[in-house]
Amino acid sequence: MRVLVAFDKFKDALSAEAACAAAAPAIAAKHPDWSIDLCPLTDGGEGFAVTLTRALGGSLETLEVAGPRRGPATAAFGLVSPTALPDDARAMLKLEPGRHNCIAIADLASTSGLALLPLSDRNPWETTTLGAGQLLAELSRRVDGIVLGIGGSATNDLGCGALSALGVRFLDAFGTPLDPPTPKTWVDLARLEGRPTVAPLAIACDVVNPLLGPSGATAIFGPQKGLPASDVRRLDALAGRVADSMCGHFGQAVARAGEKGMGAAGGFSFGLAISAGAKLLPGFDFVAACLGLNRRLAAADLVVTGEGRFDATSLAGKAPGTLSARARRLGKTAHIFAGSLGVSADRVHHPITPEGMPLAAALPRTAELLQAAIAREL
Repeated sequence: MRVLVAFDKFKDALSAEAACAAAAPAIAAKHPDWSIDLCPLTDGGEGFAVTLTRALGGSLETLEVAGPRRGPATAAFGLVSPTALPDDARAMLKLEPGRHNCIAIADLASTSGLALLPLSDRNPWETTTLGAGQLLAELSRRVDGIVLGIGGSATNDLGCGALSALGVRFLDAFGTPLDPPTPKTWVDLARLEGRPTVAPLAIACDVVNPLLGPSGATAIFGPQKGLPASDVRRLDALAGRVADSMCGHFGQAVARAGEKGMGAAGGFSFGLAISAGAKLLPGFDFVAACLGLNRRLAAADLVVTGEGRFDATSLAGKAPGTLSARARRLGKTAHIFAGSLGVSADRVHHPITPEGMPLAAALPRTAELLQAAIAREL
């Protein structure tokens, strides 16, 4: 029996690599004759740069930038030769042979991520993507192209913070720059100046939400980032006004706000697409190509995957949900282990947290609970 062990992160507890490393000995102890293929996953959020850079044999570096509330953050990024990319990954990026010497792989989570903030500091009125712009500016001086995963953001600023670090000025009626242009300051925005300077940018994302409205960035993701429900309509309306100003300044149709994916990462994809021509690419497909996941899935008899919480959103683009769906289409069983379930527990969906155990008690024991669940259910 060949088993593909492919976990995403258990947020605030285990990285994808740590989850796979915890699962492997539990599987081996119960099934010593099984062959185990470890494949840590990423959905474009935490670990995107590190996981893919390691898989592609690139070099990892770090850069100190402004975090989501302008405190210090350490952004990890990878430098990869285009020749290290599998053919299908190169095709997604539309890389021309001989014209690209180095590609950077980075993620928004390490500059502007929700996991960088305690619960008390999560407030999308005040968080910024400024650090993401600082990282993109540095990378643009060094590489021919950038792939940026944008999952796990703490922001709802339409990428304005990043654009302010890339040369765009957001000014009030007196010509004073909004520093940085967070949603809290948008009421004072009078005009924009300048255009961003950034290397060709591909945004890896599987979110299909538009920017505005009941299925947009603010309504769907704002509350997850600390936005009070009573503020959703007000912030969405302000975002619409800023989006109109940005479209006017950059010569784009306001209808672009309604395109699929423009609500990803609090509208970061929208801001960078209309101002810098950033291209959205299917995040899981890109990850799968870089990891050789389709080949490894085809070779497996069984799949073991999971993440911190598995629910309906996991089936709408997140890595474990997409992997399990692909496994089913190939007639393979996929066992899903999660800290908590938003779907019914059954023979393939397994909660690892004992009923009644508080989250604070479960988090430091995640590896132990995962191993116990595997021993019990697999």
